[in-house]
Formats: sequence, C-alpha cells, structure tokens
Amino acid sequence: MGRKITWVVDADADAEGGFFSSGRFTQDYAIKVVWKMGFIRLVLVGGILWILLILTVLLFHVLSCQSSLAFFSAICSRDGKVFIMLDTMGLVLKPPHRCPIPLADDLDKIVIPKRRTPDKVVHRLSYITEDNIANNGSQSPPGPPLCGGHQSWLQRQESFNLKSTMKVHCGFNRGGGAEMESKDIKYVERCRFVVASGIFDGYDLPHQPSNISQCSEKLFCFLMVVDEVSIDFMKNNATVREDNDGGRWVGIWRLILLKHQPYDEPRRNGKVPKILTHRLFPQAQYSIWIDGKMELIVDPLLVLERYLWRGKHTCAIAQHKHHHSIYEEADANKRRKRYARPLIDLQMKIYLYEGMEPWSPKKKTISDVPEGAIIIREHTALNNLFSCLWFNEVNLFTPRDQLSFGYVVYQLGGRLKFFMFPNCEYNSLFVLHPHTREHSSKVEWVKSLDEFKGKNSSLKERRGGLGLWTPYPGNLDSVVLPPVARTSRSG
Repeated sequence: MGRKITWVVDADADAEGGFFSSGRFTQDYAIKVVWKMGFIRLVLVGGILWILLILTVLLFHVLSCQSSLAFFSAICSRDGKVFIMLDTMGLVLKPPHRCPIPLADDLDKIVIPKRRTPDKVVHRLSYITEDNIANNGSQSPPGPPLCGGHQSWLQRQESFNLKSTMKVHCGFNRGGGAEMESKDIKYVERCRFVVASGIFDGYDLPHQPSNISQCSEKLFCFLMVVDEVSIDFMKNNATVREDNDGGRWVGIWRLILLKHQPYDEPRRNGKVPKILTHRLFPQAQYSIWIDGKMELIVDPLLVLERYLWRGKHTCAIAQHKHHHSIYEEADANKRRKRYARPLIDLQMKIYLYEGMEPWSPKKKTISDVPEGAIIIREHTALNNLFSCLWFNEVNLFTPRDQLSFGYVVYQLGGRLKFFMFPNCEYNSLFVLHPHTREHSSKVEWVKSLDEFKGKNSSLKERRGGLGLWTPYPGNLDSVVLPPVARTSRSG
C-alpha cells in the first residue's frame, strides 16, 4: 500500500509575504536585473580600457621604432623580450610576405610604347674608356688597366652635377676585362627587350622562368651572363646545348660569357651585368634584371606594364623588407659578415661626411635601401647615367650595392624618378632558390684595418675598392656614425 502525502500551506504566512509570496519574487528579480546590468557595464568599461591600453602600447611601439634613439632599440629588436611579448599578444604589425600583384587582365591588350621616353635632363651621355691615372691622388702604382678606371675624387664629385651633355666613368675601360665573345655581341644586337641575369664562380644553376607567354618568348631575349667557372659547372650539372652559330643555351637562357673577369671578388664581378646592363646590351630599350638564384614566375611583358608603362615610370625597384636607412643596412652587412667591417664603416663615414643623413619619414623617398635582386628599367639617358654612377660607387668602395643606391639618389637631388614598389609584390615575382654552395671570402671576416697590413696586405682587392685605400680629401676623424636601432633579425 502506498503512502499518501498531503501538503499543508499556511495561508496567513503567504498573505504576510512568505517565501512563495509575489512580493519576494519581485524584489529578487529587481536585484538580479541590477546586478546583471552592472556586470555588463563592467565588462564594457574593461573592454574599452583594454583596447585603449593596446592602442597606447602599439602607438608607443611604432613611434619608438621610428625614433633614432638607441634607447628604443631593445623595444624594436625582434629578439628582445618586449617585442616577443607584443608579438605573442598580436600587437606587432607584420607586412605580408607575398601579396597579389595588380597585373593586366589581358596580355593581348597591352600597348607597347612605340617611342622612348624623351630625355629631359641629360640629352647626351658618353663614357670614359681610356684610363687616366693623372691626379687621382693614389700613392700606389697604377698597375694594369682597370675595368672601372682610376676615377679621382674630383671626377667623382663632378659626375654628380647634372648637365645636358655628360661624359663619365662607366666601367669597360679598354684592357680592363669583362669582354664578350664576338658571337654573343652579334646576338645581343637584336635584343630590344631583355631579361638578364648572371651567375659567377658556379654559385648557381639557371632557373627556368615560368608562366612565360609565347608573345614574350618571341619578344624578349633571356640573357644569362656567366664566367668560365660557371660555364664548366653548368656543363657538368645541367644540359648545355649549342646552336648552329655556336651559341650556348640552358633552356630559354642564352649564356653570355664574360672573359677576363675584371675583379678578384666574384660578388663584385656580378655587379657588372647587374648594374651596367645598358653597357653590355646597348641596343636594349627595356631590361628586367633578376639575380641568378631566382626563378621569375611572372610574364615579363606583364612586369613592364605593371611597373613602368602603367604609371609612366622609367625605373622600378622594390623597397627593402626591413631597412630604410643605409646605416641600418650597413649594420646588418657587418653582422652578416658580407664584407670587412672597417671598410663598410669607412664608406658610411664618407657618405655621412658628404651629407647623407639617415632615412626618416621627412625624406621624399620611400626608402634609401632597395631590394636589388630585381631591377626594371627603361634605358633612358638619365637612368643610364644613374647606373654608371651607382656602379662607380660599387667599384670605388664595397661590392654591397644596396649601401650606395640611396646615396647616388641623394647626390642627384631628386632628379631621378623611380617607382619603389612594396616588398610583398617583390616576393610575388619570383621563387628564391638556395645557392649551390655558400660564398666565403677572407675579407668578410676582417675586423680591423691592421689586418690588411704586412703579410695580410694580399687581402686588399687589387682591382676594386681602391677608394678605400686612396687618401680621402676630407677629414673623417670627427665623423661619428649614427646609432642604429636593429629592427630585424637579419644578421
């Protein structure tokens, strides 16, 4: 038998506001609403304060990294604890490594200019081809003819003064090396549109461009400048075919042999075709330079349309991913042991003495440091002059061409107009391949000028960098290089 349960309710208690009374329900509900609204307000205020804190920290981080004060270098250093903490919190703005390039939709609709861009600054440019060693200020014997010549400090200064008619040093002095074979000279005479590259001392193998249209295959000459060592290396590690005229090919690349290398340093030899493309291929109207370790993955006709013709530019180069100032780039080169540290410092002291200030947002240029692995040019007289002056700095000082690019732009007083495009587009133009072996030179490990004396004097390059050993006409003793905030891990 189940038990019967009876509930007993006290009517008087309910009437007086007992536990189940309507008055108690109303009071509890009001308290809950107030508590809930207060909690929401608290969350909103906390969120606003957190956002303000984030914006304040981020603004301080950005402003400090743009400052030239060495105190902020720890905050900006990617290896620093502050930077790592901010990065972990997602407060560090990172530019994209690759980004879409706004290329033309239809290759067939691209209009190729029928005429060259008119020369408004320099109308006639010629080159010094006989080495004149008089009054060059050198205390050492002149020695054999040099590709870059014995340019004096006075000649160097005069070359920056733009005039309608100019004659400057521009490599290729008679007897100075870097000589092309007659069959290659004849071949490049037909080349108006050029994709050029270079491999020296067997550090790379040619990488075949991809996404090349039939139109570009017919329009462009793909010219790979090499030395004897690289030719032999390719024969043993790639397929080198020979045509009926004796021309050598690796895939789409026509190999252009430079005999009698002008410099002791392979890296400096590589600057000859890279910077003096207009001297090697004088019939070329347009050229795209790409370093030997890179594989071009964009049709070259689309490249010219995007970076030159669309914006009516005559020269285009990418901005460096990390550095804006040449003094930042110099510091990174020293850390990475790309050349002798004291010689890099000497070059930077000369540039600072001659008025080259560190980059700042107040400057008219986006950056003083380019990514030089891709250079897109129309060969106008002014662009050719700039290439000559840039090469002369590489010939005179260190082979690190990124250190001297911005300096030459500065010396020309803004007369050279070029398109410095985003680094993320630069990374979308190519695939980067590793070198077949690492480059190493004893000069790169030198830490003081004393190491060049006595028995170690053989470390000095005999045919390049002579400006580092020729007495400079100014007093550099009081020149102090600006402090550098290391904002990247490069090095």
